[in-house]
Amino acid sequence: MPSKAEVRFFCQECGNDYPRWSGQCSACGAWNSLVEEKILNPKSEIRNKLQSQNYKPQQPQLITKIDYNKEDRMTSGIPELDRVLGGGIVPGSVILVGGDPGIGKSTLMLQVANLAKGPVLYVSGEESARQIRMRAERIGTLSKDLSVLPETDLFLIEKTVAGSKPCLLVIDSIQTMYRGDIPAAPGSVSQVRECAAYLTRIAKETHVPIFIVGHVTKEGSIAGPRILEHIVDTVLYFEGDMHKQFRILRGVKNRFGSLNEVGIFEMKEQGLTAVANPSQMFLSERSSGQSGSVVTATIEGTRPLLLEIQALTSHTGMAIPRRTAVGVDYNRASIIIAVLERRINLKLGAEDIYINVAGGIRVQEPACDLPIAVAIASCHKNKPVDQKTVLVGEIGLAGEIRAVDLIEARVAEAEKLGFAKIIIPKGNAPQIKKAKIELAAVSSLSEALQASL
Repeated sequence: MPSKAEVRFFCQECGNDYPRWSGQCSACGAWNSLVEEKILNPKSEIRNKLQSQNYKPQQPQLITKIDYNKEDRMTSGIPELDRVLGGGIVPGSVILVGGDPGIGKSTLMLQVANLAKGPVLYVSGEESARQIRMRAERIGTLSKDLSVLPETDLFLIEKTVAGSKPCLLVIDSIQTMYRGDIPAAPGSVSQVRECAAYLTRIAKETHVPIFIVGHVTKEGSIAGPRILEHIVDTVLYFEGDMHKQFRILRGVKNRFGSLNEVGIFEMKEQGLTAVANPSQMFLSERSSGQSGSVVTATIEGTRPLLLEIQALTSHTGMAIPRRTAVGVDYNRASIIIAVLERRINLKLGAEDIYINVAGGIRVQEPACDLPIAVAIASCHKNKPVDQKTVLVGEIGLAGEIRAVDLIEARVAEAEKLGFAKIIIPKGNAPQIKKAKIELAAVSSLSEALQASL
């Protein structure tokens, strides 16, 4: 007699399960996130059948005897993607690519499949084979080695992979895949979690790298349980505004490379093209002679980027002035405003202050403290900063300017784009051996304001 399926309630945010419904998940605190799903009893016939299959466990190996070659990475043919991946695609790795609908995830996957050196299997659960052919013709990615499989059954996909033996597998998307032995709808917490784990096992056993496309929620995180990001090897986020042509590919997890690497793309009619000089791109629309605009040199991964920090101050009659920060940490911006009021004696208590990083980049490092402070002071005093000046530095609560890391790369990037002066912390000055650009070393916020305004 077949066993009955057990009913459990899973949180769609964190994946935690409960025996009964509740309004709030006690694990992550999300409200109305519990959904009902049926799971197999451990004694069910299907589970017993799966466990009874012949399985030969692998034998342990000495770490010094394991074959390893740094050249095992395969190039994707797209330099910006290889940069974010840490130098290329690692065989047997599972890469999760998330992003808003229409941002260009499927386009990027088709371009990777077209440039791969070997047979590629593109599995789509959202589009038909004809629709994929139409997109491939539009962006010029018709490859004789690219096979398209419109399928959602994971077990049938596994049989196709075993028969075709591709060098690369693309799953578009994980929310459409399902396993027949799990009594839950595709896209549910159980299906997404188990399908991702099953695909990871396939990748490790066959050494075939797998790209998995994932949907994102309205909050911007990848849909499904948080454990999905823990299962895979690499997590990439595709960011950008669909109404603008520039896209940013950001790595937030990478077991085979550094974190926080960024790839810059431009969306054209022929697909995505890499941006050779992103600093010039971010500064291309900068207005001249305007107060509240400052250029800074930030580090994204190993890449220096020149960005424009904008600030706007406006007198308000409200009892509590408004503070808005886009692209920078709000709490950090509040500290900088407090330092300006206390140490520089700027009267900002009756001013609305708006801070923005042009280009859609989010800056997280403290090296952008000084340009934020100077941008606010520039707009408040209505004194523009010289167009050819770059500012870098961390601000302490006493108003001191602290040293930052990788100062040589920042100075070199400013030189490359033709800037005439860079204001840096005094503690970084001994690290600069030779520079064609004018260096201004400052030790306090007041000195920085005198040197820039």
